Amino acid sequence: MNKYSKAFLASVVAPLVIAFTGPSDAADIKERTIRFAFVQPMDTHWGIGAQKFADLVSEKSDGKMKVRLFPGGSLGGDVQTLSALQGGTINMSMMGTALVAASVKEYAILDLPFLFNNEKEADAVFDGPVGKKLMEKLSDKRVVGLAYWEHGYRNLTNSKRPIAKLEDIDGLKIRVIQVPIYIDMFNALGANAVPMPLPELYSAMEQKVVDGQENPNIAIDASKFNEVQKYLSTTKHVYNAIIVLYSKKSWDELSADERKILVDAANEAKPYQRKAAREMDSKALENLKTKGMTVTVITPQERARMRDRLKPVADKYAREGGGALVKEMYSEIDKVRAAGGSK
Repeated sequence: MNKYSKAFLASVVAPLVIAFTGPSDAADIKERTIRFAFVQPMDTHWGIGAQKFADLVSEKSDGKMKVRLFPGGSLGGDVQTLSALQGGTINMSMMGTALVAASVKEYAILDLPFLFNNEKEADAVFDGPVGKKLMEKLSDKRVVGLAYWEHGYRNLTNSKRPIAKLEDIDGLKIRVIQVPIYIDMFNALGANAVPMPLPELYSAMEQKVVDGQENPNIAIDASKFNEVQKYLSTTKHVYNAIIVLYSKKSWDELSADERKILVDAANEAKPYQRKAAREMDSKALENLKTKGMTVTVITPQERARMRDRLKPVADKYAREGGGALVKEMYSEIDKVRAAGGSK
């Protein structure tokens, strides 16, 4: 058959196929504005991820679905935002996984102190069966999980003194996020843990209501905590993921096509956001040094002492998280270590 015969056949067959099958159904996508609130500023890895997500949603929906961003805690702190999300007054948010432990207690296992040696171990847990099983537990808590992004390793700052060893923490008033595991953690380290929403933290440190706080380097830099904090110690006591959440009430109003766009966009943004977070972390630490903060590198020996002090706290929340799930989580971590992923 020559090329002319093929062309003739195609011109006859193609219309017949279309007539037989009918045109494909148009995607069910409505004009929507999605309110996406979060506590960190836009010039952080949170804001970078949120903007990438918003761009992807617009692209995938041909501009019909618009994501409006509310960064910097403009609609409230994490606890307030989660409540608004569950009530459906906002559509989307993202927050540290520990914040959802109040609704799903098993989530506390992801914030066990000194759990991950590096990000590769964390990725294996969050992107594997454990992360998926935890996310499945959210739907009956009036929220839907879309993806896990990265916040990073939390470090300790204060305005009183350098912290080089465990005993240096004694007696310091340290702001922590409003979840039990962080309160127990810092009380066990000898501090006085003060739970407080992030939007209130800067003024609390400025007015000496608290002596210090703990957050990843990027958040410390972006929030200008160096203006009210002199000392930073690389404790790296907890690795934080961010969970991207959607209101179940709002989710139920979406079509299958719209839901797919949101899930796909959140997961496509994930490697972009994680890469940005990891690149920004070391840059933020150097920025903080340049801005006058005294940085103390915690030795592996001191980190091991802190880990030992926190073992009762880790054991308590591991038990509450369920033995089978904790065992599966440690198995995933061990696989990465056995493959040389912790070098």
